[in-house]
Amino acid sequence: MTKEFSVPPVVFPSGGGVNPTVGNINQRRVPTAPFQPSRPPSSSSSSSAIPFMSFDISSAASSSGSFGGTISTSAVSGPASFDDEEPLLDELGIHPDQIWHKTKSILNPFRVNTTAHKDSDLSGPIFLYLSLCLFQLLAGKIQFGVILGWIVVSSIFLYIVFNMLAGRNGNLDLHTCTSVVGYCMLPVVILSAASLFIPQGSSVPRYAMAGVFVVWATRACTNLMVALADGGEEHRGLIAYACFLIYTLFSLLVIF
Repeated sequence: MTKEFSVPPVVFPSGGGVNPTVGNINQRRVPTAPFQPSRPPSSSSSSSAIPFMSFDISSAASSSGSFGGTISTSAVSGPASFDDEEPLLDELGIHPDQIWHKTKSILNPFRVNTTAHKDSDLSGPIFLYLSLCLFQLLAGKIQFGVILGWIVVSSIFLYIVFNMLAGRNGNLDLHTCTSVVGYCMLPVVILSAASLFIPQGSSVPRYAMAGVFVVWATRACTNLMVALADGGEEHRGLIAYACFLIYTLFSLLVIF
C-alpha cells in the first residue's frame, strides 16, 4: 500500500532575478546614508568637496564659549619648539662644567682656587662619594652605608667645630661645609683607586701614600674653610686638626 506526500515545487531563480513574492534571504541590504541634518547653503559648503568638513577658523576663534570666555587659537598657532627649553641637568641643579671646575681646583695641593667654591653644591660631592664607594667595592669592601654615615657625621662635626671657634663671627652654613668636605674628598678617592694596584702585603708604601693624600686633603679643606667663612683665620691650626681627623678616618677605610 503506497502513500503519497504532497511536496511543494522548488523554484530556482534564474540569473539575478528574485521572486518578488518570496524574496531572497541571502541578498545583501544596500546601506542607507546616515542621517544628515539640513544646513543652510553657504559659499564655503558649496565649494567644499567633503560635506560637513568646511568651517571658518576665524569665525571659530572669535566665537565665545558657553561660560563667556573667548576661544583663542594663539596657543596652537605654531609648532612646539624645544630650542628655548633649558637642559635637563640645569633644571635639576646639576652643572657639569661647574663641577669639573671645582674638582680641577682641588688637584693643585699648594694653591686652591677658592673663588670657584663660593657657590656651594652637592652634585659634585655625591659623585665623589659614589666613586669612593665604587672603588671600595672593587677592592671587595661593601661600605656604602659606612661611608654615607661617616660623611654626614663629619660634615656636622666640622660645622660645629668651626662655628664654635669663630664665635659670633662665624657664618659657615651646613650646606657649604658639606660641599667643601665632599670636594676635598678627591685625594681620598684617588688613594682608593691607587690602592687597587698595590699588593696587600706591602704595608709601608700604603701607609706612606695614605699620609701624602691625607695631608693633601687636609690642606685643601682648611684653605677653603678659612677663605669661604669669616672668623677662621686665627684658628687655622685647630680647623686643620679637625680636617686631618676626618680624612684620616676615611683613609683607614681604604688601607684596612
